[in-house]
Amino acid sequence: MKAIVCVKQVPDTQGKVAVKADGTMDRAAMATITNPDDLNAVEAALQLKDETGCEVVVVTMGPPPAEGMLRELIARGADRGVLVSGREFGGSDTFATSQILAAAVNKIGVGPEDIVFCGRQAIDGDTAQVGPQIAEKLHLPQVTYVTDIKKDGNSLVVKRQLEDGYMELKVNTPCLLTCIKELNNPRYMSVSGIFECYDKPIDVFDYNTLKDDPLIETDTIGLKGSPTNVYKSFAPPVKGAGMMVEDAAQLVGILNDKHLI
Repeated sequence: MKAIVCVKQVPDTQGKVAVKADGTMDRAAMATITNPDDLNAVEAALQLKDETGCEVVVVTMGPPPAEGMLRELIARGADRGVLVSGREFGGSDTFATSQILAAAVNKIGVGPEDIVFCGRQAIDGDTAQVGPQIAEKLHLPQVTYVTDIKKDGNSLVVKRQLEDGYMELKVNTPCLLTCIKELNNPRYMSVSGIFECYDKPIDVFDYNTLKDDPLIETDTIGLKGSPTNVYKSFAPPVKGAGMMVEDAAQLVGILNDKHLI
């Protein structure tokens, strides 16, 4: 049994957002972090490992430095990492990215009891599209916005968050789940995990590794295979400092001084 977790390295939005002259984001000039919702997906897989002893495989698509993120996730308890990296994949939107990641998951192999985990969405794009698109391309049943998971034989009983409540579903494996922060509290790297993470394997899937998959075609990956593209990225203007008001009387006085009442 395997738990395959798709993760993304994203810009640290707590810092300064760097933008190139052409309006695109300068990722090389920005600090990066593991996408927060993806950490909840990793933790869900690790809890499943604690319960069943399954193998946890973390997968990311990105440039070679993304290997460092995979090592950190291995230090948290994952068994191995897969880095999907190649110039042919550059410029991919959510459609093309899901094509490539689905091919990578195919390469890893999805067994009858396996589960693919994704975070709900990435903080740089906020589309929440890649996980569901991977499920569609792998022909897997999917549940999104997962807040609770219980294993029941070859099935899972899953609680899904709605705007005004919850939905409880039973889904057969293999399946794909997208996780939200309410699902769990991600664990930290362990000292032993940090020492051992460089002894665990990182496989690199480049274009040549995946090109035989029917999902990988030149007109369905990379910039050429992306039906959408970002016209411009920019940092919003900084808002002025707020004012703390002690009581209603003070608020009335301020509004009166500004001739608003």
